[in-house]
Amino acid sequence: MLYTEIPTQRPVTPLLDTIDHPQQLRLLARDQLPQVADELRQFILYAAGQSGGHFGANLGVIELTVALHYCFNTPDDRLIWDVGHQAYPHKALTGRRELLTTIRAKDGLAAFPVRDESIFDTFGVGHSSTAISAGLGMALARRYQQNPCDVVAIVGDGAMTAGMAFEAMNDAVAHNADLMVVLNDNDMSISCSTGGFAKHLAAIWESGQSVHISEQGEAYVQPHPKWSYNSRLHQSATEAADNLFKAIGFDYFGPFDGHNVKELTQVFDALKKRSGPRLIHVYTKKGKGFAPAEAEQIKYHAISKINAKAAPQTAPKYSDVFGQWLCDQAAQDTRLLAITPAMCEGSGMVKFAQQYPERFFDVAIAEQHAVTLAAGMACEGLKPVVAIYSTFLQRGYDQLIHDVALQNLDVTFGIDRAGLVGEDGPTHAGAYDYAFMRTVPNMVIMAPKDENECRQMLHTAYLYPGPAAVRYPRGNGLGVEIQQHMTELEIGRAEIVLQLNETADEQISILAFGSRVAASVEAARSLAQQLDVGVRVVNMRFVKPLDEQILSRLADQTQLFVTVEEHAVMAGAGSAVNEYLAQAQIVKPMLNLGLADNFMHQATHNQMLQQAGLDAQGIVKSIESAWLKFVQSIG
Repeated sequence: MLYTEIPTQRPVTPLLDTIDHPQQLRLLARDQLPQVADELRQFILYAAGQSGGHFGANLGVIELTVALHYCFNTPDDRLIWDVGHQAYPHKALTGRRELLTTIRAKDGLAAFPVRDESIFDTFGVGHSSTAISAGLGMALARRYQQNPCDVVAIVGDGAMTAGMAFEAMNDAVAHNADLMVVLNDNDMSISCSTGGFAKHLAAIWESGQSVHISEQGEAYVQPHPKWSYNSRLHQSATEAADNLFKAIGFDYFGPFDGHNVKELTQVFDALKKRSGPRLIHVYTKKGKGFAPAEAEQIKYHAISKINAKAAPQTAPKYSDVFGQWLCDQAAQDTRLLAITPAMCEGSGMVKFAQQYPERFFDVAIAEQHAVTLAAGMACEGLKPVVAIYSTFLQRGYDQLIHDVALQNLDVTFGIDRAGLVGEDGPTHAGAYDYAFMRTVPNMVIMAPKDENECRQMLHTAYLYPGPAAVRYPRGNGLGVEIQQHMTELEIGRAEIVLQLNETADEQISILAFGSRVAASVEAARSLAQQLDVGVRVVNMRFVKPLDEQILSRLADQTQLFVTVEEHAVMAGAGSAVNEYLAQAQIVKPMLNLGLADNFMHQATHNQMLQQAGLDAQGIVKSIESAWLKFVQSIG
């Protein structure tokens, strides 16, 4: 059934309501599964409307999820979802149906599979392309323990582009592992799939053939029905039985209609009789069953709560500031090339891709490749800009060190989603980039206090003749005026943005980095009144190199140094300040405020800041406590 509206009232789902464990699903007759799938689709529409979150990919795997839990003895058999944003139906069928409306909320369900949340979540998934490796590890472990089970990795076609997926498939063949890989092919990741692999999948579909399996588990080739496969990538047809997976040693079956639940159960039941590495290729439609999502798959990748009353936003998103800067800088310099690992929309690059298609490179989900690709471009005298989320740059760390920084190549990194990211939770938090970047020689690291400074820092990083990164948060700016003229900032120079009670005998210096400057200014105004001391706020601007001159100058005027950052305290920007002061033999009381040594679970961004003590009130409370201890220590 095709739906056109998201229901605001919980739909009537009598058959689905009887399923609180997959064992109950497996008691149903196969002819009842289409009804289960239809009711589950209605419920996912409703639940996603209440909670917001990932949408299109979940609608696309309804039938596939029902078939998997019907055929496999979960949780003893292992299902690993890759990527995790296609796992909402899985959660609904495994005892969490009525909690699905709490997904992404504080104390609610996580947005991705989490081992601590359910025994059915066999592996935590936030980043992509990990399921085949994890599944292979499980299969080999169970073989060693002489306790066999079926292990199934369900991999979105976008996740198949990362090198890790191919490394795992290569190793699975080497070990002749009993592992099933279900390739969920919908020609999309967040946006359209790109590259040779996507063309290869399109060619398999266009061949008009399908590798089927008999009830006895034997493979045979037959023409497949003329399903609508509206691929954006066209290539001459190939034989379905002659493909990449078979070439590396997997038994290949498919392509199959991923929305035919009865056929899928027959396929899985037959494949359970075979051993070794097997790949089952299914075609699904992202947004299946909801007409608007089928028509606009990128728009409906994720949705907001349908009853949410969003506050009017006049300030641009930081990603949009980056996107506009990218276009403006490219207009001035023909050497600029832009790279993204499958994050064109999220990183604000749509306009650039339209204006400069020959200078735009979406490398799909392949972060390591993205970084080294930029290094190669820089070797030829061009000036590549890599747009990447902080959490995804972690995956390209070796390339950052070995391929870019070691060779001191001129690569600019626009690092989005830095700091806490709210409802996506710990897998997507950008909490560690200061730490892993500032230890790397030749790196310059900047953090803007607002959207105008972000634009000027991006320009500064671009002009710097070496590796430079600008780290900015998710969401909207502060509403400051953005200067269209781009000004190069002096490398390693901070600025004092607030000085209160300057003549007071006792002074507190708050050294704020990036997104925490505004909150520190608000906190300073309260502290100056409550403590009757001098308070200054320094916008540090640079994590590396630090402004050592201002630190040395302020040391004689400061009784308490406070560092504030939306980043892990351990090895972060505050640690860099501590290291300098210790090296300079400047001994002062220090208070480092940032993220504690734990993973923060999903909540709104403001709730997370409050929990971490990094909102203005939390900063005031921490500094008041530290100041009281200081006063007591001096009698």
